[in-house]
Amino acid sequence: MRGQGQTIVANDDDEWERGVSEAKFRVERDSMGEMQVPADALYGASTARAVENFPISSLRLPRSFIRALGLIKLAAARVNQDLGLLNTKKSELIQRVAQEVIDGQWDADFPIDVFQTGSGTSTNMNANEVIASRAAQLAGGRPIHPNDDVNMGQSSNDVIPSTINVAAYLETVEQLLPALEHLQATFEQRARDTDDVVKMGRTHLMDAMPVRLSQELGGWAAQVAAARQRIEATLPRVAQLAIGGTAVGTGINAHPEFAGRMAAMLAELTGQPFVETSDHFMAQASQDTSVELSGQLKAYAAGLMKIANDLRWMNSGPQGGLGEISLPALQPGSSIMPGKINPVISEATMMVCAQVIGNDATITLSAQMGNFELNVMLPIIAYDLLESIDLLASTSRVLADKAVAGFTVNRESIADVVERNPIMVTALNPIIGYEAGSKIAKRAYAENRRVKDVALEMTDLSSEDLDRLLDAADLTRGGIKDA
Repeated sequence: MRGQGQTIVANDDDEWERGVSEAKFRVERDSMGEMQVPADALYGASTARAVENFPISSLRLPRSFIRALGLIKLAAARVNQDLGLLNTKKSELIQRVAQEVIDGQWDADFPIDVFQTGSGTSTNMNANEVIASRAAQLAGGRPIHPNDDVNMGQSSNDVIPSTINVAAYLETVEQLLPALEHLQATFEQRARDTDDVVKMGRTHLMDAMPVRLSQELGGWAAQVAAARQRIEATLPRVAQLAIGGTAVGTGINAHPEFAGRMAAMLAELTGQPFVETSDHFMAQASQDTSVELSGQLKAYAAGLMKIANDLRWMNSGPQGGLGEISLPALQPGSSIMPGKINPVISEATMMVCAQVIGNDATITLSAQMGNFELNVMLPIIAYDLLESIDLLASTSRVLADKAVAGFTVNRESIADVVERNPIMVTALNPIIGYEAGSKIAKRAYAENRRVKDVALEMTDLSSEDLDRLLDAADLTRGGIKDA
């Protein structure tokens, strides 16, 4: 069998397979006594207790978190070997299995519910047991201890906060920021494609002065760029790691150089600028940085919802709405109305944004639960933060590729609406005054006539002057027009 007590021992592979086939469970022991563990599971008693204790949801910590946890265990084995605290054989075995964890080979052996002990101790021990068990299996029976060897110089109280930061940092730079850059670039390209399109501006959903479609698209691109900059500005704090503080921030049972070396090792392994936290007590007792990053994600979600909703409005119709653009037709929009096509990508994006905003509320509330030397809601912070990063990365690419890149512009209807827009009279204000302009606008609206035609009758301006003053494309450039 895989282990007895917390020293987990394995025989050769053939005997291992025979043992698994003979029974559905095996008995493992920890400091609280015996536990039945599935015969083919790599984890041990502590993990089995957590599975039994927390049958709460179907939510599990994501792949990105398990990857980061594997990185920390690999780095710890290497650092402890370098410090002369862990012998080479054990270190190499732990590193080999930790790499398998990083690669996702043992994800099925991480079965613990997100809603568990607030420190994430169950998940840290899950990793320790999986790595110890698999390492012992590879060693042909040599003992590897989950606490003494795999968890050397560590505590769940510094491992889990560090894992949150490593996972969030990697997912942000590898997935989210490239997705934002892609969405921004897509908006910028469509702006170049549509710079000649002059459309109705709208404030309060009501007609306003004309704008170029490229100006609207450029505004969206600038929103995404600003969100990317805000997220990037948070990353230096995300890069500060709690590892090395162990139980309460003092670094008890860890080598004095462990914290600094761990951050440097993780930087080497990932190519990212991880550093030791400036204060271990802060890093373990608080989750302020997670709140900061989540806040930036929320800000982006708020902006992205505005953009998705604008696209939805502009696409509305085709007969009774604005009908300025046509988003790509991706699927039937109704089970009863043939031919109906809905703005499904915009709607999916808006739901993602709502989820991210909700996640931020959970993260904010959870971060308040830092009692003295430890926050006790770490797993749900990890889950929601990483979910928000993942959702925003995915939806940004989907919105770019399935909505923005492919929409078509209904140029004739846009031009017709601009031509009949009574608000165009605003351009005449510097010449005829606000009151006279108001009378022209009201009459043009009441009679469904062009501003130019009404202004010809109500002012001394010539047809040529009015053509110049009311040139829609020129009006999008701003400034004051002279008579």
